[in-house]
Amino acid sequence: MRPLFLLPLLLPLAAGCGGPYKTASVSGRVTLNGKPLANAAVLFQPVATQGDNEPGPGSTGVTDADGHYTLTLIGKKGKGAIIGKHKVRITKMAQESDPSDDRPPPFQQPSARRNRETQLEFDVPAGGTDAANFSLSSP
Repeated sequence: MRPLFLLPLLLPLAAGCGGPYKTASVSGRVTLNGKPLANAAVLFQPVATQGDNEPGPGSTGVTDADGHYTLTLIGKKGKGAIIGKHKVRITKMAQESDPSDDRPPPFQQPSARRNRETQLEFDVPAGGTDAANFSLSSP
């Protein structure tokens, strides 16, 4: 009987995991030298601000054949991204995945400009957006 007594105390803790983050739907298109960039991972990572060192989980999506993607929260149930400023990383998958293989496909080594030292940023508006577009170029 005692374990049932603790249940009401534990439920708020379980429900509270994940933080009070406000999210909005985000989608867009990625092009490389003016052409759609297919099979690329798009990662949005919220930027910490003064007084908020834990801005929330990142979001990710994969581009389709026309370069379109839709973000989903990493490790959380839900689509979109945390509202506010994000660093953006885009990594091209090394190869097409085999439909019979349920493992995720490998990725190419990221370039410094688009990843580790990314200059790409995006400010997710409270109302969401379907225009989080990135036009990349390479020599």
